[in-house]
Amino acid sequence: MTDTSDEPYRVLSETGKVRADATVPDLDRETLLGIYVGMRFSRRFDERAISLQRQGRIGTYPSLAGQEASGVASTYALADDDWIQYQYREHGAAIVRGLGPEYLRYWMGDEVGNAALAEDRILPINITIGGQIPHAVGLAWASALNGGEECVVCHFGEGATSEGDFHEAANFAGVFDVPVVLFCNNNGWAISHPAEEQTASENFARKATAYGIPSVRVDGMDPLAVYEVTKEAVERAREADGESEEPRPTLIEAVQYRFGAHTTADDPTNYRDEEEVERWKKWDPIPRMERYLVDRGLLDDETIDAIETRIEDEIADLIDGAEAMDVAPDSMFEYVFAEQTPRIAEGQVYLQGLRERHGDGALVRDE
Repeated sequence: MTDTSDEPYRVLSETGKVRADATVPDLDRETLLGIYVGMRFSRRFDERAISLQRQGRIGTYPSLAGQEASGVASTYALADDDWIQYQYREHGAAIVRGLGPEYLRYWMGDEVGNAALAEDRILPINITIGGQIPHAVGLAWASALNGGEECVVCHFGEGATSEGDFHEAANFAGVFDVPVVLFCNNNGWAISHPAEEQTASENFARKATAYGIPSVRVDGMDPLAVYEVTKEAVERAREADGESEEPRPTLIEAVQYRFGAHTTADDPTNYRDEEEVERWKKWDPIPRMERYLVDRGLLDDETIDAIETRIEDEIADLIDGAEAMDVAPDSMFEYVFAEQTPRIAEGQVYLQGLRERHGDGALVRDE
């Protein structure tokens, strides 16, 4: 699989045509439409979430616009028992696994969202850059030691490759031949720091060479290419016995672009120009996939309209469900430490006092 050339592997051209040198994955209509719907759902969810944040109804939120293909298509390449470990922008992976209102609860500050993710074999959202990569490698190694066939796919941004966690985890994965896919979402910017200033390597895929594992660069805005390289990596990880010459771990560098801000607390106009954004928008994964499906008679205007209506209704129900859920304020103290510290206990007593004086619906600062 190893291909660290500068040009990322792609199946679709920028206009949604199949490239002459590409092999189209053998997928049925249901799967192809599922990937398309998942990406459209992700984009609309993203738009609504940003609107909710601006209204003060959720907290700081990281936009995924432009990166739908990497999260959605890579998840379609997994088995139901495979685990996903992601950072915070791969909402598409959670959408494919079955997004519930609890997911929005997390962005409202309620940890029930992370607990709900575990039911779908998705490890909790990680905000610490790169901190989740050793966890993913450890989980995959544990599965292999127990004779399991599960693979773990770990998402992170290219900025995480500057953290020691990435290097330690990649080295461990190579030495112990761990069934893990290290999925680097290179969206061009680590907040305001450009990718070309992040490493002296020719690209991020080349970093795998030092750890003795294969790697591949893929167009992260091409859902068919993402599916193909992820499927190959996952199958090799699952089928190898740990004693063959072919390593089980893989590093995938998905080259893509985030159209919006790093988070709703960021202003990208401070560090990039609109011309750059517009250049990348020609590779938008949604219209590329749509054109591909229309050309093959798998999609038409009537179906697109029906999909749009269904997505709008489902997201509205998702928001209503999240905002209708009861929240126990004391829950914020439950998972900070395995054993409650005196400082946390003091905070809990303080909150209880506020509730007694003002009620759950009117918690205010006690001057």
